[in-house]
Amino acid sequence: MKILKLNAISPIADDTFKGYEYSESAVNPEGIMLRSYAMHDYPLNDNLLAVARAGAGVNNIPVEKCTEKGIVVFNTPGANANAVKELVLCELFLGGRKIVEAADWVQTLQGQTGVAKLVEKEKSKFVGQEILGKRLGVIGLGAIGAAVANAAIELGMNVVGYDPFLSVKSAWMINHRVELTANLNEIFTSCDFITLHVPLTPETKGLVNQKTLAICKEGVVIINNARGDLVVDQDVIEAAESGKISRYITDFPNETLLNRKNIICIPHLGASTPEAEDNCAYMAGKQLVDYLENGNITNSVNYPTVAMPRSSVARVCVHHMNVKEILSKILGIVASQSINVAHMQDSSKGDYAYLILDLDEIPSGPTLELIRGVEGVLRVRML
Repeated sequence: MKILKLNAISPIADDTFKGYEYSESAVNPEGIMLRSYAMHDYPLNDNLLAVARAGAGVNNIPVEKCTEKGIVVFNTPGANANAVKELVLCELFLGGRKIVEAADWVQTLQGQTGVAKLVEKEKSKFVGQEILGKRLGVIGLGAIGAAVANAAIELGMNVVGYDPFLSVKSAWMINHRVELTANLNEIFTSCDFITLHVPLTPETKGLVNQKTLAICKEGVVIINNARGDLVVDQDVIEAAESGKISRYITDFPNETLLNRKNIICIPHLGASTPEAEDNCAYMAGKQLVDYLENGNITNSVNYPTVAMPRSSVARVCVHHMNVKEILSKILGIVASQSINVAHMQDSSKGDYAYLILDLDEIPSGPTLELIRGVEGVLRVRML
């Protein structure tokens, strides 16, 4: 099989693809590995089975088109969690103390005499606040948000978290001293620091806006390492200039935010560590190989998680629409050929679903064609 690299990927992934043609020049690949490459105009050839992004966001991938063609899109949630967590911790201190401004000012003293005395005279301009005892609101308690909440607790902050979709796995990860709230407004009204860790969706776009800022505490610090469009830039600029926000710190700079009062822009460094790149590459590679070889889906953004160990001589994997009676039609075809189903799993995600059938006999080509002919079936593979 062929795996195409659309970006430079950590070499830790190389061992994952032993036995594959894995290169930047693979033609008509079955799999694609990428990081930031913009795929929206990339041709989706009929051989392509899956796209794996070594990172969390997939806005550079045409997910809807992939879904319609039965192409699985993987990401790597949590693989870069520690790197982003450490950056957020740094930003908490940057938000509390005027470290950036102070460091920039010191550089302007170049060539002057008596620098030590000047520093002592002027340092009061850069007085800040400690984070100890302050209230931190964490919006989104996935792998990164949970890690930030736990670390902030250990730093002596009082932490409240909000996540209406909190998973059992994340809940187990969260320190028992983290307060949970079902009311998002409680975060805005009560917290000294707020950090965002939610995906960009129609519901979360513009989450931080004139209305939510109006109910915030005076001098709140807002940190955004999730997605730039979670905030309304102009509303944040106005709040920063008025002092309603003492700091807005973002990992997603744009032309509007540069050189603005009380706004610190960081050049998208959240996952920019070799450790995070290694973790993402390894995780993406393992998920891609498991799907290509075994049909198992884990951490897909467009198809449900469906995974089970191989237990029979043949495995048939079916991408299909989530519609009534389609499963019974597929199973009816298998039964009509007197083939026993040893194990099966079927699950849906929105309008789409995925089925794994482990069979006691290898189905014939005509049998597979009958399954492909069922209305609503998008792709059929035998492994």
